[in-house]
Amino acid sequence: MTVFETDRLIVRQWTESDADVARVFDMMSRWEVARWLGAHPRTLETETEARTMMRRWQERASPDGQQGIWAVDVRDTGVTVGSVLVVPLPGVDDKPTTDIEVGWHLHPDSWGHGYATEAGRAAIDRAFAAGLSEIFAVIRAGNTPSVAVARRLGMTPIGTQTRWYGGIELDTYRLAADDNRGPAQ
Repeated sequence: MTVFETDRLIVRQWTESDADVARVFDMMSRWEVARWLGAHPRTLETETEARTMMRRWQERASPDGQQGIWAVDVRDTGVTVGSVLVVPLPGVDDKPTTDIEVGWHLHPDSWGHGYATEAGRAAIDRAFAAGLSEIFAVIRAGNTPSVAVARRLGMTPIGTQTRWYGGIELDTYRLAADDNRGPAQ
């Protein structure tokens, strides 16, 4: 089911098709991807773990469809390049907070094509159109490609925060709906 589209991308709900499971496993079994994610990063070791992860992503979708972790496909090829998300940030106690995060996870073969910025921009615009007043991106220190995406999205750095993801230190970026600058340049 399609959630939203851009000129080059189709953002949709994850399915448990063999192709999706294989792609998620290939992406999340790579340390160069997994090391940046969650409070306790680790690589996946089996496709069963990939299927479980995809179910957790599906469960994070809000009933109104405004929040979730979604697959990002290239319109022209159908290749799933990764995911984009708009979800509540988990607090120090791992329970959802009222702070909303935008994020992206891409397969290394899809890095450097602008997909994260394009999907992130559309996700932010959609969230603001639905009434969200601000959105955050949280990034582990050293993840310079994700910092570049946050900056291209017009997000402002607000320093290192420890109030999410179990209290780990995260470089935090914020964008208010009033400051939303529209499509990335």
